[in-house]
Amino acid sequence: MNKLKHLSLVSNICNELETHVVAVAPKDLAEYIIDLGRNSETADELDKKLKKDDAELPDYFVRSLLTVIHGIYPPQPKSEEKGRFNGLAIKDTKEIEREAQREEDRDDRRDRHRHRGGRSRGDRYRRGRSRGRGGANEPELYQVYKGRVTRVMESGCFVQFDRFRGKEGLVHVSQMGAESLVKKRDMQVYVKVLSVKEGGAKYSLSMKDVDQNTGRDYSDSARRSNPSFRTKDTKSGISGIRILEEERPSRRRPLKKKMSSPERWEAKQIIASGALKATDFPDYYDEDGVGMLYQEEGAEQEFEIEMNEEEPAFLQGQTRCSADMSPVKIFRNPQGSLSRAAALQSALTKERREMGDQQQRTILDSIPKDLNRPWEDPMPETGERHLAQELRGVGLSAYDMPEWKKDAFGNTPTFGQRSKLSIQEQRESLPIYKLKTELIQAVHDNQVLVVIGETGSGKTTQVTQYLAEAGYTTKGKIGCTQPRRVAAMSVAKRVAEEFGCRLGEEVGYAIRFEDCTGPDTLIKYMTDGMLLREILIDENLSQYSVVMLDEAHERTINTDVLFGLLKKLLKRRPDLRLIVTSATLDAEKFSGYFFDCKIFTIPGKTFPVEILYNKQPESDYLGAALTTVLQIHLTEPEGDILLFLTGQEEIDSACQSLYERMKNLGKNVPELIILPVYSALPSEMQSRIFDPPPPGTRKVVVATNIAEASLTIDGIYYVVDPGFAKQNVYNPKQGLDSLVITPISQASATQRAGRAGRTGPGKCYCLYTKSAYCNEMPPTSIPEIQRINLGMTTLTMKAMGINDLLSFDFMDPPQPQALISAMEQLYSLGALDEEGLLTKLGRKMAEFPLQPPLSKMLLASVDLGCSDEILTMIAMVQGDNIFYRPREKQAQADQKRAKFFQPEGDHLTLLTVYEAWKAKNFSGSWCSENFIQSRSLRRAQDVRKQLLSIMDKYKLDVVSSGKNFTKIRKAITAGLFFHVARKDPQEGYRTLVENQPVYIHPGSALFQRQPDWVIYHDLVMTTKEYMREVTVIDPKWLVELAPRFFKVADPTHMSKRKRQERIEPLYDRYHEPNSWRLSKRRA
Repeated sequence: MNKLKHLSLVSNICNELETHVVAVAPKDLAEYIIDLGRNSETADELDKKLKKDDAELPDYFVRSLLTVIHGIYPPQPKSEEKGRFNGLAIKDTKEIEREAQREEDRDDRRDRHRHRGGRSRGDRYRRGRSRGRGGANEPELYQVYKGRVTRVMESGCFVQFDRFRGKEGLVHVSQMGAESLVKKRDMQVYVKVLSVKEGGAKYSLSMKDVDQNTGRDYSDSARRSNPSFRTKDTKSGISGIRILEEERPSRRRPLKKKMSSPERWEAKQIIASGALKATDFPDYYDEDGVGMLYQEEGAEQEFEIEMNEEEPAFLQGQTRCSADMSPVKIFRNPQGSLSRAAALQSALTKERREMGDQQQRTILDSIPKDLNRPWEDPMPETGERHLAQELRGVGLSAYDMPEWKKDAFGNTPTFGQRSKLSIQEQRESLPIYKLKTELIQAVHDNQVLVVIGETGSGKTTQVTQYLAEAGYTTKGKIGCTQPRRVAAMSVAKRVAEEFGCRLGEEVGYAIRFEDCTGPDTLIKYMTDGMLLREILIDENLSQYSVVMLDEAHERTINTDVLFGLLKKLLKRRPDLRLIVTSATLDAEKFSGYFFDCKIFTIPGKTFPVEILYNKQPESDYLGAALTTVLQIHLTEPEGDILLFLTGQEEIDSACQSLYERMKNLGKNVPELIILPVYSALPSEMQSRIFDPPPPGTRKVVVATNIAEASLTIDGIYYVVDPGFAKQNVYNPKQGLDSLVITPISQASATQRAGRAGRTGPGKCYCLYTKSAYCNEMPPTSIPEIQRINLGMTTLTMKAMGINDLLSFDFMDPPQPQALISAMEQLYSLGALDEEGLLTKLGRKMAEFPLQPPLSKMLLASVDLGCSDEILTMIAMVQGDNIFYRPREKQAQADQKRAKFFQPEGDHLTLLTVYEAWKAKNFSGSWCSENFIQSRSLRRAQDVRKQLLSIMDKYKLDVVSSGKNFTKIRKAITAGLFFHVARKDPQEGYRTLVENQPVYIHPGSALFQRQPDWVIYHDLVMTTKEYMREVTVIDPKWLVELAPRFFKVADPTHMSKRKRQERIEPLYDRYHEPNSWRLSKRRA
């Protein structure tokens, strides 16, 4: 058929040619034109190719020919994208990575040989290559050259290099020092190259800090900021940072400042009066009106820092400086009722938070400051006397809970629902048990199997045990991935109990920073990120006979990458079995992706659910949800309630409000037990939700979307669904992640409604309209890979040798802009070279289970000699908030917290807390006394041990810098330089990358200091955009440690920041604020 189509096309082209151009058209000519047309995407492109061969054809005729050709041979759809994003289409060559690894091993041997006094040929070769980009025929950046003045102007002078014929540059008047004043043409001077523009056509020069007699450059810091600078006194570490081998104090000339006009006039008057002679002013120059230059105590050289917009070759024309980087669209209908409700709820949450803070301040202000008096009020009303001993006890306990939490959890922790059935009977009661034989046979017959079953059917705990009993563990381990860390741990614990072994022996788990497995482990539960790291080490997963991707419908970023890698691996390993499980209706999509594999369905025990939609949209969904819960409690038959909300703060606020409303209803109303569920809640409190309520009462479980599929709660008859969840969304233009309240998908809404039909017939109250469900909710959730930062994923894939990211078989490909943004970040960190391939630093960064900036920060600390402290800091920022601030005891908690504050910033404050805890032998009571979360500190201790083991594995030095905090702050800057902010003259701070207004949080150690330059770990949006974990930095370090991202601004041009700066006049108490404007003045 294709041959017939081609012959028909040749005939058509011949007819066209004979009609418009020649009398007789040969078939060879038609074939030639078809070949050109197939490889041309536009008529202009085809026209150029024809003209190149002297074939002049009319424009309309070329367009007609191309239309006919493309009718049979349409252009390839991906060619445009590949042409536009060349950096994402680098050829995959795993051999490159293997060769690079071998080269690293040779480098290590070379280094050992060099320490013994030898030098290898490869070392000489590399030294020859690292001579700078400029070469011998062009001036190099930050080098000093001798030259001759060719022109003198008011704004400066032009200097021609003696060494480079025909090349000259401009020395601005601001870059002339006292002893380097230019008086005439043809004067011999020494100049330093500050910047090179337009490919070497223009040079910006300086005579400051350059000795005009010897040509010596005194500004050592400026020269070290040059990426190509090398001297005998420096060496380059693994992180690319140049380290001084000997710390010698540099001879820096005193900084001098030009006199102002009034000062110059005053000096002239003093000399003219005879009070002082001109010789008393050794630096006085009256010629050209320069005046005296005097030394200023503590003066710093003023310079502006701006972003380096030079693009690497592999990202030419594709980075944020040139490409349109638009944020991910997460709202199906941005103008719809759900979008408006989400925006309003964010504003209401902020308002409620501010009101709560105000009430708390009022309560604290009412407490007397002097507790030596016998009571607060000498003449109180009856029953209102407060004794001093009562007030002195305020805030002594760090873990006082709100009233509603005390009522909900009581003083004795529970451990989940106790069943009367034995473990074997519980296993046999699960729906999957009846299909055990069919499931094992299906796995035997199919290399890939998609298993669909409701939550609670037994997929996660039973499938692995069935396969172990069927003998699959004789060929290798059975691995099962979970999207959540908590799920991997809890499931492994339950399966070990059912399997009859201790956790960590035959059944174990592995999560980030914690490995609870052993040499005898047969069934291994792990997070999907841990399996991804195992593929990085062993691409064939040779230790595994079965891999099970559980809860695949959640579509985490690691699961999506695993899909593509395992799909390739299945072709190389026919003996490997892959099972993909899901609780939703994505089965057809999964099956189609994995070679149209078989779908195995586990029927669940479900009952009909009546779905009730709102008639009108709700603006305040939280208020409507609480009202609905109370209506159900007061009017509906017995049965527990499940309320879905978006996060911890919203859940706590809802529980507090429900508790207060129930108290106001009096004692005649049946008791309502309020139980929250979110990830930060201790596990013994989370397990309380599985307990059945006492007779005559009802419980309401207020949960995040963790209760959609990951948890099975019996006894739920009523579900209240506002239709929202929080999603982590990445903005590639700003380079920031943010948690955004978004409408859920239709699949999630169906899943939530199904929770009401587990025990019996139920009802689902949807607080949105049927129209909003159909038109504003997407059919399925946006996969995580399409909405979050891909830096760590890109680094991992590059380490596996996957460079052609556009051609990688993603189930749902991410936006090319997000991949470009990730590549740009990795290039700025030094993880990628000019060709887009991994550097030695990048390969080391990929070994750590950390985000790339933190990996770079850790490796930079090895070079700077402060890795012991940086290890602790990274471990401390991984977990939840270290400090505990109970609502009733905020003032006392703040006082305790302030004792740990360090003037350098919050990172060093965290270090101080850990060291103090270590000095107290890791005491739990010490944590309680100081309002510190002992669980967070223990988590940090575990993370630190895991990172320490990785550093030992790769023989990276762990050394302490003692009291040299400058090294620590430099290491932080080397990794987190994307997050730099500068003090704004008007209010708060502005980020250097996007000029975004941000603020130091009141709980920060730097809140009272407000330094000029800071670096932060991340941003948190509450009442304002607050910076979290802030540290003071020196702006000069940015150019020194991140030369690919920052540069010193050209002093002869106004910087972008100054152009955007708003100039305000001094405060004038006698006039209106804008009275100085010309438009306000009277004629």
